[in-house]
Amino acid sequence: MMSRALPRRPQLRLTELGFGAAQGGNLYRTTTDEEFASAVDAAWEAGVRYFDTAPHYGLGLSERRLGAALRQRPRDEYVVSTKVGRLLVPSPQDAHLRDSDGFDVPATHRRVWDFSRDGVLRSIEASLDRTGLDRIDIVYLHDPDDHWEQAAHEAVPALIDLRDQGVVGAIGAGMNQSAMLARFVRETDVDVMMCAGRYTLLEQGAAADLLPAAENRGVGVVIAGVYNSGLLSRDRPPADAVYNYQQAPAALIERARRIATVCETYGVTLPQAALAFVRRHPAVVSTVVGVRNEAQAVETVRRSGIVVPEELWDDLAAAGLLAAPPGRPA
Repeated sequence: MMSRALPRRPQLRLTELGFGAAQGGNLYRTTTDEEFASAVDAAWEAGVRYFDTAPHYGLGLSERRLGAALRQRPRDEYVVSTKVGRLLVPSPQDAHLRDSDGFDVPATHRRVWDFSRDGVLRSIEASLDRTGLDRIDIVYLHDPDDHWEQAAHEAVPALIDLRDQGVVGAIGAGMNQSAMLARFVRETDVDVMMCAGRYTLLEQGAAADLLPAAENRGVGVVIAGVYNSGLLSRDRPPADAVYNYQQAPAALIERARRIATVCETYGVTLPQAALAFVRRHPAVVSTVVGVRNEAQAVETVRRSGIVVPEELWDDLAAAGLLAAPPGRPA
């Protein structure tokens, strides 16, 4: 599988397809240890060498499972990213309840926002302990939307110190918006950004702010949420399709179906085109897709390997379904 180096940290190469481990934290429903381990095995066999997790995912369950799945593999052959900003604080009085943030796990801990220097250090130490790994390659600030001041002026300097010491390899932020990610790129010393849902076949807001800023500053961009929470994940979007974690508006479903129709004339499915589209931008170094089991891993790799005809992008643009062919001026 092809890989790309982070422009500012060329020692870190990310495979063009990354393994998203939120499902390993029982996102929405239970995933067994065996299912998750088989997903990692299948992805590894296919050449995937970039794996992304976070403390938020299943209150640490995703980190524990990913660490266990990778621990016996050659450490220099893969890249792992995790995130800081939510500390996990024990909450034994709630252990009989289920987590209320979308993960099917006991509510044994509560999440506490903390982008302070101490919070960053404690979070990374806890992540190292949960994963059992000797280092974290990439650390992202996780959803600092309402915490710009502390994130930019306390968390980023703390991560820079850790990067300078070699404790972490690269630093950045991961969010579901692009405007603040672009601000981090312009105003702080970051290496890589993770943008979820704002640069996809359906919407390209990040093309106006994050992507040009990242290209100008030599910052890599990892695209997550490539299917817009599910709307682009099927060949033909159903009426109950999800967008941004909610029921998709009818107008967006119709737009996605029109895109799918154009794709079909080229023998390409909607999810195949969705994966191919985002990789065309020169600032994009990898695309992270959530994987729950072996079958999903195999299918995701298969989709990612499909070669999409160049003419498709021009036809989508001509139909008013794409602002402009990717990588070209509007």
